[in-house]
Amino acid sequence: MTDPTHLSLRRVFVFWLPLAFTWLMMATEGPFLAAVIARLAEPKYNLAAFGVAFSLALIVEAPIIMIMSAATALVRDRPSYLKMRTFTAVLNAAVTFAMVVLILPPVFNVVASGLIGLPPEVVNRTHLATLLLLPWPSAIGFRRFYQGVLIRHGLTRRVAYGTVVRLAAMAVTALLLFRLPQMEGCWVGAAALSAGVMLEAVVSRIMAHGTVRRLLEGSEPLDNEPLTYRSVTTFYYPLALTSLLTLGLHPVVTFFMGHSRASLESLAVMPVIGSLVFIFRAVGLAYQEVGIALMGDHCEGYATLRSFAALLGAAVVVGLALIAWTPLSSIWFERVSGLTPDLARFALTPTRILTIIPGLTVLLSFQRGILVSLKDTGRITWATAIEVVGAVSALVLGVFVLDGVGVVVAAVALVVGRLGANAFLVPAVSRVPRRPW
Repeated sequence: MTDPTHLSLRRVFVFWLPLAFTWLMMATEGPFLAAVIARLAEPKYNLAAFGVAFSLALIVEAPIIMIMSAATALVRDRPSYLKMRTFTAVLNAAVTFAMVVLILPPVFNVVASGLIGLPPEVVNRTHLATLLLLPWPSAIGFRRFYQGVLIRHGLTRRVAYGTVVRLAAMAVTALLLFRLPQMEGCWVGAAALSAGVMLEAVVSRIMAHGTVRRLLEGSEPLDNEPLTYRSVTTFYYPLALTSLLTLGLHPVVTFFMGHSRASLESLAVMPVIGSLVFIFRAVGLAYQEVGIALMGDHCEGYATLRSFAALLGAAVVVGLALIAWTPLSSIWFERVSGLTPDLARFALTPTRILTIIPGLTVLLSFQRGILVSLKDTGRITWATAIEVVGAVSALVLGVFVLDGVGVVVAAVALVVGRLGANAFLVPAVSRVPRRPW
């Protein structure tokens, strides 16, 4: 691993680049699948159904998604590896059970028709798409655990290799199903996602084999206080709650858009907008594990990591602005994503509002990386709670009081919430020492 006492911007870049490439490759999934769905029958209904099914799968996988950060921070020796592996297996079983309950017809109908208010043309499509995503949460947990092990031991390139396999499997599955008659677009998207992530999970375990073998060959714990299930739970609980709150915001946003003005159009374009913004958010999301791995036991890498975060944040905001505020927007939404001209124009305003989000994501990843490395995960949960409360408050005001267009209100709400989270963490992070202790 890189020595944090001799950290340079170049070293941070070299460590971060494979992880950023990994996230960028994952970010292409959304635009690719949206483009496929948009070129099949009934694109408006199927884009809406795919967006809802994906949001539901995200909320189910929320408790497991931070396992990569936990593995990066905690897996140092044989005992910690075994504890974290068992902990991950239990969480995987729990999220799979939750997914099974969700897709039971009585439960799903209450959620889709009663809570979200989807039209009948979308409900049935969404149900089967959600069923096809059944393996998704546990496969995510399995592969993120082993990716965390790889990152902890400096093998970030292998994480990227696994994502290449994932994308290839997803693309092949989508293109094969695309040619089948009577295939709904949302089903194609869901099946492709599941196939890709399952294969990536298997490949991640294979690539981690050597590292796992070396961990298991050790006997004595490297930490003065060996990991216990209680300490793992204490450390991980705030992270799980954080991701639950964060990803839980997606179906909440979907709910409000379903009850807003221009609801169907909002539901249709939101996956396309989200996919575009996620491309620029992705490189910032990759920065959290960089901070955890390189910060050092006494925050020796703070100043260098902060400088890199500032440069990265500015770059991603400028990059998204070049699309959102120039004629490139029509090229992206119409030619690449396959939206009709009317839907492309409809997507423009919310995309411009969300231009700042990638920069705020870099800042949040930097802030979280510091706190996880210090094992102060509770503050992260409070920040996320503030983000959710701020976003929901803006959604209530915009949809039910001001009668705003759903996707525009959603964009404003997401920015308001994220600004609140960033602001809450500024004091805690600013007190971190600027030099080695």
